[in-house]
Amino acid sequence: MQASDVVIRTTTTDDWQAVRALRIEMLRDFPLAYGETLEHALEVDEQGWRLRAARGETDGQTSVVAIEGSRWVGHMGGYIPDATSGPVLVGVYVAPDHRGEAADVSRRLLTAVEDWARGHGSTLRLEVHEANPRAIRFYEKLGFTLTGRNREYELAPGGLELEMIKPLR
Repeated sequence: MQASDVVIRTTTTDDWQAVRALRIEMLRDFPLAYGETLEHALEVDEQGWRLRAARGETDGQTSVVAIEGSRWVGHMGGYIPDATSGPVLVGVYVAPDHRGEAADVSRRLLTAVEDWARGHGSTLRLEVHEANPRAIRFYEKLGFTLTGRNREYELAPGGLELEMIKPLR
């Protein structure tokens, strides 16, 4: 695969079935990373998936996907939690066979989210579980740094969500 073979775009309401399939793939790959259980995702109805897919069309949110041919191979989203907060990166996923420098899917997805985020603030924040050192290293390579702030992870097995931040230029 070459990076040029992958299309990066925002999601639309009509993408709901692909959004659902990718989210279930994400939760099966590394459930600790998403603040949602697979069981919960499987119970979401069509209207719920349509609302999730519409995030790519909604002000104050974004949902960006990477598509190779007909296969969805990555996702990153962003949202503004409240009027006093800057943008937050969420839902980061790249299929295992598309990870790494050669594929460059993650950098292209992040660029799209950063382009959106610049319209909403000067930094991009995220939270990552302390038991996910691979993701922490990945975010550091992309320019994020740990802030020292954390919060309890609300699902089993518990632990801490560590905050990271990146200035937007």
